[in-house]
Amino acid sequence: MKKRNTILLLGIFSIIILITAQLIIIRGVWKQKDEMFNLRYRLYSQDALDVMNRQWATDGFDTARILISVKSEQVLRNLAANKADSLTAKEKNDLIEYITLVLNKEQDLSQFLSRFFERRGIDRNFNSKIVINRFELINFDQRIPVFLSEEYANRRSPQQNDTLRRTGPPPGMMRQPRRSSEILVKRPFYETNSYRLDFEYLIDFSDKQKIILRETAASLALSIFSILLVVTLFLITFKNLMEEKRLSNLKTDFINNMTHELKTPLSTITVAGKTLELPMIRTNEAKILETAKLIGKQSVHLNQLINMILEISMWERTQFQLDKKKVRIEEFMNDIVDSFRSGGGNGATITQKYNFKDLDVDVDTIYFTTLINNLLSNAVKYSDQDPVIQIEGFTEENNVCIKVSDNGIGINKNDQKHVFDKFYRASTGNIHKYKGLGLGLYYVKKIAEAHGGDVTVSSKPGKGSIFTVTLPY
Repeated sequence: MKKRNTILLLGIFSIIILITAQLIIIRGVWKQKDEMFNLRYRLYSQDALDVMNRQWATDGFDTARILISVKSEQVLRNLAANKADSLTAKEKNDLIEYITLVLNKEQDLSQFLSRFFERRGIDRNFNSKIVINRFELINFDQRIPVFLSEEYANRRSPQQNDTLRRTGPPPGMMRQPRRSSEILVKRPFYETNSYRLDFEYLIDFSDKQKIILRETAASLALSIFSILLVVTLFLITFKNLMEEKRLSNLKTDFINNMTHELKTPLSTITVAGKTLELPMIRTNEAKILETAKLIGKQSVHLNQLINMILEISMWERTQFQLDKKKVRIEEFMNDIVDSFRSGGGNGATITQKYNFKDLDVDVDTIYFTTLINNLLSNAVKYSDQDPVIQIEGFTEENNVCIKVSDNGIGINKNDQKHVFDKFYRASTGNIHKYKGLGLGLYYVKKIAEAHGGDVTVSSKPGKGSIFTVTLPY
């Protein structure tokens, strides 16, 4: 158990390391694809800007610059008329909103980029975004700050910042950091007689994650496949290891049980042989006859054990060769039970209840008798009290069903899965109080399957067992 747990823990630990390594690799691949995505679109965007400048001699914001210039001159005239040297906070907000709206609507760059990307065979579906970093009105040599991003505010002199504190901070001083899906295409800087403007033109791919996922699908699938493969191989290896260990334990138990079973008749025969050498026995004909019968009986038992092993070997090499005969199943069952009572019943109380309706069934009489006898023998053997056996027979869906119930020690749930395995003996059966080689129920299963049927068990420890044999007719 300790060795099994150690192997299991080592396997789980190795799988965790593998999964962690694969996640690190996937993360690295994803990050690399993300950087390549951004780089690809930045390069294509620069190419598009160069083409646009050569062909149209514009950057796509000519109309926007004219409208902003007209608006700036109008605001400056209003300031001069009101004899003011700064704008109110509301006026600043309104002006920045107007400039942002103009830059977004009155520009041709987005449409040109979309067509350019389409011709290059890359994704053309993006959203453009304008982010203003600085906007100042210029009235002769006087600069009137309207908007400054935090970046520009940090560059200003203490005197300029004192002015900002008196006039109030420009709207939007704290700008949200750029999202990972946003790509900087252009950062124009315009300065005229009436204003100074610095802004960023960004493109945002909302389906960027899907695009990268498509590109990394092969690596992701390979990683998942490798993880599943390793986990599957580990489970198969662990299962095979446990099965090998179980078979090894069964082999050891079988050798121990077989040694004990063979030593019993051999010891009896040896003792009987030495008894015959005694002078007082040689002159007593009755004792000689009794001892000879004992030797003969133990020889038969020893021969049965050897034949059982030989038959198992034969069954492993070849299929059952059944010699089926049509028998009246109820009468045949009565004969088997009567023979068991007179032979090895050991005082067991056996009740029978059949409802076969004079049914004839094709069975191999020898093998079928062995099947029933093994079930009855186990019912007697594994009982700590006077054996009480109930046999019930009936038909169900073109099948003959025979139930053999007992009041024995029962079989726990874990052992029930293996009781029909070769050489397997339940944990309570490994002590020599219950003799056997673990072949009785294996015979039962093989014989039932050879007839095209099956056998099942239902049991609770201390409550007895019910074996149900099902044969087609």
